[in-house]
Amino acid sequence: MHCDASKHGVGKPGLQTMASRFAVAIGLVSALAAACLSPSTALAQAWPSRPITLVLAYPPGGGTDNVARMLAKFWSEQMGVPVVVDNRGGAGGRIGTQSVARAAPDGYTVLFGTGAELTMAPATVAKMPYDPERDFDPVTQIGGGPYLLIASKSFPPNNVQELVAYEKQNPGKVNYSSGGMYAATHLIGLQFNDRTGINTLHVPYRGSGPSLVGLMGGEVQYTFNTPSSSLELVQGGKVKILAVASPTRLSKLPDVPTIAESGYPGFAGGSWYGLMVPAGTPAAATERLRAETIKFLNDEKSRAALEGVYIRPIGSSAEELKKLISSEIARYKQLMTKLKLAPE
Repeated sequence: MHCDASKHGVGKPGLQTMASRFAVAIGLVSALAAACLSPSTALAQAWPSRPITLVLAYPPGGGTDNVARMLAKFWSEQMGVPVVVDNRGGAGGRIGTQSVARAAPDGYTVLFGTGAELTMAPATVAKMPYDPERDFDPVTQIGGGPYLLIASKSFPPNNVQELVAYEKQNPGKVNYSSGGMYAATHLIGLQFNDRTGINTLHVPYRGSGPSLVGLMGGEVQYTFNTPSSSLELVQGGKVKILAVASPTRLSKLPDVPTIAESGYPGFAGGSWYGLMVPAGTPAAATERLRAETIKFLNDEKSRAALEGVYIRPIGSSAEELKKLISSEIARYKQLMTKLKLAPE
């Protein structure tokens, strides 16, 4: 059978060119489709490819800074890129936090946040420069630790019950210190007064250090502070410990009662740390950051270091951290309303 190719257009230069151009067009479409992968898909293939900045909204030094630097070192080793801790202190943590809220949502800027700027500030600051629930995506809660209730050596009470009884017998003569107006140690003092029904005077200092100096000097009778800042003073006989504000007793302080078991069930308070990224950060980056942080928290050396400064490793889901922030903001706002206090 004979077939005349020319009748079917096969072999004609014009149609061959058209077929060739069509093939090229198909190739271009395929290339464009590959180039237009979703941001998360593209990021998963390349992230991280440059240094990551871990912003800590407080000056260098202290327990929080140490934990942030341990995490940054671990991340760098695991992900193969430099991780730089950027200390941006000021305004109770709000300056550094705001800088992350305004950063590009690309996974390369991460906030090492605390409850002070993420949950207390929204209830106590009149003009917030950011919205913790709107401007950030949560990654994970790293951990948390309780406050200790410590007192001046010259203060007669030696436990919570005695403190409450003493204040009621000596109204207007008992005061407590904090690291500043509406600082975390001020707010837990307000919660303590509200729960126990006492009315001690608040004396704000310019930071935790000066607050402890005032306590040692007998300028105030008691205060709340972290174990990492307080225990050396307790062990040195400069202050005494009355109770711990945790749900259960601390394993390293088995003889120290909790406030909850001292007649006020459910009372607890302390500091916590969590990672946040600018809202809209691709899920691939957020999930990788969380995964590497969980590895850090499960690492034996890391856990020992955290527990050494009385931080309980947690490693929550993003949703759990989101719920924590929402509930804590609501709780502090309710406290402010109940006590008829206005944000500043």
